[in-house]
Amino acid sequence: MFYEVIPGKVFGKGSILTYSSDVSLLPGQIVQIPLGRGTAVGVVYKKVAQPNFVTKPIAKVLYSTPLPAHLVATARFVADYYQAPLASTLSLILPKGVEKKRRKTEQMFGDIKKTEHTTSEPRIPLNIAQKNALQALYEAPGVTKLLHGVTGSGKTNIYLKMAKNALSEQKSTILLVPEIALTSQLVRVFGEYFGGRVVLIHSGQTEAERHLIFNSLLEADEPKIVIGPRSALFAPLKDLGLIIIDEEHESTYYQENTPKYSAVRVASFMAKHLSIGLILGSATPTVEDYYLAKRQNSLVVLTEKAKATAIKPDIKIVDFRARDNFNKNRYFSNSLIAAIRRNLDKGQQTLVFHNRRGSAPLTICENCGEEIICPNCYLPLTLHSDTYELVCHTCGYSEKVPSSCPKCGALGLVHKGFGTKLLENELKMLFPKARVQRFDADNKKNEGLDALYTEVREGEVDILVGTQAVAKGLDLPRLATVGVAQADAGLNMPDYMAEEKTFQLLTQVIGRVGRGHTEVAEVYVQTFRPDSPVISYALAADYEGFYKYMVNKRRRAGFPPYMFVAKLEITMKTETIVLKKVRSTVKNLTRNPKITVSPPMPAFHEHTSRGYTWQIIVRAKSRKALVEACAGLDPNFHITLDPPGLL
Repeated sequence: MFYEVIPGKVFGKGSILTYSSDVSLLPGQIVQIPLGRGTAVGVVYKKVAQPNFVTKPIAKVLYSTPLPAHLVATARFVADYYQAPLASTLSLILPKGVEKKRRKTEQMFGDIKKTEHTTSEPRIPLNIAQKNALQALYEAPGVTKLLHGVTGSGKTNIYLKMAKNALSEQKSTILLVPEIALTSQLVRVFGEYFGGRVVLIHSGQTEAERHLIFNSLLEADEPKIVIGPRSALFAPLKDLGLIIIDEEHESTYYQENTPKYSAVRVASFMAKHLSIGLILGSATPTVEDYYLAKRQNSLVVLTEKAKATAIKPDIKIVDFRARDNFNKNRYFSNSLIAAIRRNLDKGQQTLVFHNRRGSAPLTICENCGEEIICPNCYLPLTLHSDTYELVCHTCGYSEKVPSSCPKCGALGLVHKGFGTKLLENELKMLFPKARVQRFDADNKKNEGLDALYTEVREGEVDILVGTQAVAKGLDLPRLATVGVAQADAGLNMPDYMAEEKTFQLLTQVIGRVGRGHTEVAEVYVQTFRPDSPVISYALAADYEGFYKYMVNKRRRAGFPPYMFVAKLEITMKTETIVLKKVRSTVKNLTRNPKITVSPPMPAFHEHTSRGYTWQIIVRAKSRKALVEACAGLDPNFHITLDPPGLL
């Protein structure tokens, strides 16, 4: 008997190899195969007729139970859709060391204790708005539905109810979250209802733990609820009935390493392949997904707060240009400092939020707040200090740094920025007796962000300094005040999604207060650009207004959802070689009338230890045309299709 096998290692030009076997095998079975001078793990693809060439025998059958068929199909989809080697896509499905023998431990179910699953049905409370939204999700056409629920509207309760319904039909559920810290928070909630059926998967687990969890799910004889970041999407569940992606707008759902993929798009393929539901939940969905949901009539809106005690935050805008607002500290306004003192006296917490994406230099007028942007792409221009030019990394436009503001004529344009570490130090000097803690991805405390979150919930932190990591759905019951250090920081990145990301982050962080835990909910928004439409829409919680503003801008500039985008990056040891490569590639690509090609431009991080990196942005109205244009490029180019932004 002969079988085509997908190897777990890239070998030669072939993506599938043929082997012989003395025993009958099923598609999806994990085997060990001879490959070159060594061996590799592989997955049986299908049985074939005897080929007209000599084959090697399969060395060993590692698992009698095959992978679920939808995972093998998904591996092919990722390889084709994202132009990745098929062998590399197996790394998404198979845990490292899958060929090793492991001793079973009590950690088979992740980082939660294996609790007894109750035989009685758990009662999940839903208010009228949630019940209506749930019914609308089941009735909406297609398999992919977008749940646009405002912060604090109780989307989690809807997830719980849908997972319960899936279990009643003996179907498993996958719930994706953007951060590990959020994973454990949802595990606690789901664990209260579903006990040991809940399985946690995340990158912080050891190789052995991941392997044992993989084994337990592959052999499971009852449905499970798997929770985790994007890698949890590939859990080997044979009776998958529902996929939920919480905070679907987050860029962490896009894997930047090979194979590059969007978990949202891959989940959509899985849902169609299995004819099951995919629920995308967010208070700030991506412009593209909102556009598609509206066109397909698969949009469900949840506008009411879940708790009757929830209150609307009192939002105050603080103009950074008025220095009288900052005569006690250059980073924190007088009003924010006073609010922090009040909270310390009352035993309540303050969150100081700063978008780390704004750490790059920005060119801005201190007098009127005007930022210098590209006239073609409407994106911020980046300063190149060596040539003293402002350059657009998307279309290649450049200009000399103006000596005065083009809007108000004032002299002294400035380039500035600050980060969370500086803010943490400033707060410790201002409030030496306060317990100040930084909550971001750079925090190196051994116990990680989950332990910090527990400290905050238990009141062991007075002032929290956070980045994106704290804006993504965390429930902080003692939080009374949010201070946004610089609301416009994210607007200054050379990225067509900069405004969208800023709107999302501001909306999410404002949503941390007013959730019904405290009598006071206030937000201080410090900005150089108080008249920015993006900031205005975020502070008014007006997603629909922001969406209309954004799609009109995207239509004029030719960005998604109206065009498909690919980013081509190449890194070489010397700038001379990389310039030769990118110029030659641009020359060849521009011959294709179906695509639009940018001039070669230095990448955002142009010079690293690996050498010089330059990039080319390719756009097309058809994704097929884009893929065809990128096929056959110099193998040194790293191709990113449908990137979440251009950085």
